[in-house]
Amino acid sequence: MSSSNNGLLRRGSRGPAVADVRTRLVALSPDHLGDRSGLGGPEVDAELFDEALERAVRDFQQRQGLIVDGIVGPETFSAIDGARWSLGDRILTHTPGHLQHGEDVAALQERLNTLGFAAGRVDGRFGPNTERAVRSFQRAYGLPGDGSVGPDTLRAFADLRRSVSGGSSTVLREQERVRRSGHSLSGRTVVLDPGHGGDEAGATVNGLREADVVLDLARRIEGRLTAIGVSVVYTRTEHTCPSEEERAALANRAEADILLSLHCDSHDHVDASGVATFFFGRDRRTSWSAVGESLADILQREIVARTGLANCRSHGRSWRLLQQTTMPAVRLEAGYLSHPDDAARLADPGFRDTLAEAVLVSLQRMYLGEDDTNATGVLHLGDLRAYLASGGL
Repeated sequence: MSSSNNGLLRRGSRGPAVADVRTRLVALSPDHLGDRSGLGGPEVDAELFDEALERAVRDFQQRQGLIVDGIVGPETFSAIDGARWSLGDRILTHTPGHLQHGEDVAALQERLNTLGFAAGRVDGRFGPNTERAVRSFQRAYGLPGDGSVGPDTLRAFADLRRSVSGGSSTVLREQERVRRSGHSLSGRTVVLDPGHGGDEAGATVNGLREADVVLDLARRIEGRLTAIGVSVVYTRTEHTCPSEEERAALANRAEADILLSLHCDSHDHVDASGVATFFFGRDRRTSWSAVGESLADILQREIVARTGLANCRSHGRSWRLLQQTTMPAVRLEAGYLSHPDDAARLADPGFRDTLAEAVLVSLQRMYLGEDDTNATGVLHLGDLRAYLASGGL
């Protein structure tokens, strides 16, 4: 994909890349795209990114759990490209450095997880975990365990289609792993992911740069976590801006227990305000992080209770960072820099301390699970230190 605007296609863009996106969207099934009015026909200027194409892009992004901005950047284009494949359309195999991706791979991962063969998180990429799961399935079914999904393996899946149903073993494993790991936050590894960085400032409005605000917030969170014995890993420095894939890979290499991605929001409508959290979620049957959802909900409630920020709730999304991490991951949008009141509060170091305290307590409450009887918005760092000293956790 190419474009004259930093690799992004948006309303008003023109050229062959726009026509390519239009053609791909027209070819998608109704499951991926609903309203197609105005996308095709002889009267349409195929190379112009018009209102109808923007509407179709937004519709696709909404259905795929992407950021709904109507702009075709690398992530949206990759999702459009991958959506053309259904399981059985091509032979799937693991090629290191050139991973196949698409909806057919996601369907394969969901199928394997449902059958109890651990393909890992449903990220739509045919990586080593998926290959191992395919080999295990093939051996169990009496097929050569070559790890490739061809006609014989697809027929085996079809034979089992009517006899197997249920939820995801991956979701259950994630929940059980957290339950068995104990109540204490101390001794764990948390990856902090301040958004943007380097030359990428993120939202810049009302005298604030998103990259600076979230890095400062991350440092306040780090201080509180290390005070109770948590190891903290950063995905970036002040001068770097890794890609979403690079951030996820770093967290996976660190074998972290949790990843927390920190952002602030911005909107053209000045009235937009509030806090929101996001976790990995494509569908509740097989492509879902139950622990991530739990943490997102706790974090949302703690911040709203402590700050009074508008409650924009928690949401499942299939953004790359949430999808490609192997541990529970949550993205926090800690207010709107475009909203005067939110911005004024985010500019206040004392308010950022309050956010950091909310994060610390939320992480600990996630590990308490069913034993958590604390009211929302009342625990503080000193309480957690007392718990640890008494062995109460």
